[in-house]
Amino acid sequence: MRKRYLAIIIMLLIFSVSLVLTSGCSENDKSEKSTIKTEESIGTEEENKSLKESDTEEQNTNEATQIESQKKDESTAETSPETSLEAKIGKNDVNTKSSVQGPPPVEPQEAIIEEKLLSCVISIECSTILDNIETLDPDKAGLVPEDGIIMPAQEISFNEGESVFDVLQRATRENKIHMEFEDTPVYNSAYIEGIHNLYEFDCGELSGWMYKVNGWFPNYGCSRYQLSDGDVIEWVYTCDLGRDVGSEVSQ
Repeated sequence: MRKRYLAIIIMLLIFSVSLVLTSGCSENDKSEKSTIKTEESIGTEEENKSLKESDTEEQNTNEATQIESQKKDESTAETSPETSLEAKIGKNDVNTKSSVQGPPPVEPQEAIIEEKLLSCVISIECSTILDNIETLDPDKAGLVPEDGIIMPAQEISFNEGESVFDVLQRATRENKIHMEFEDTPVYNSAYIEGIHNLYEFDCGELSGWMYKVNGWFPNYGCSRYQLSDGDVIEWVYTCDLGRDVGSEVSQ
């Protein structure tokens, strides 16, 4: 009988121990699962934080790029060839004030001559020689008129699209006045060497012929100046590289 009771007690003890062990395993499983979830949560938070930092850095980079691009655009706009004074007057080393007063040149090969008669006024004079007669070539003294006027102002007709050089040729031919020129390909224009047998350097090393239209001395050859109706052309002889006839000479 005692053996039977002893066996029952042992079985109960074994059963109790089993319950205790089972309960412990369950608690361990729960603890492990909780730890895993916690680690996963921490990992997710770190990933989210990293993504946010990456997004912030990318946004800052984009903003910096946009600001730099705006600065470049503003800088380009300030120095744009279309708005700069250099673009308006070209790259010639000429007086700025003088350059912006006249029309741009028209290349002779690009000029379109229309059969539409216009008129202009042209004159030729060399009065500056009278003030520098001591430097004039003695052989040319008899060619200088007493008043310095070789051809007084006169009206002459021309076709639309013609140049100052075209009108000079016509005027000297009609008035039987000597005129000699040389084609200068580098300037794409005719260069007037002499009128009325008065040539460059005849009255000093800075002497020669110049022209002005409506009071303005162009900085390009007479073949490239396309005339407009009513223009006033003056051919003048200078003894001082234009300074004695009112031209602003570039330095």
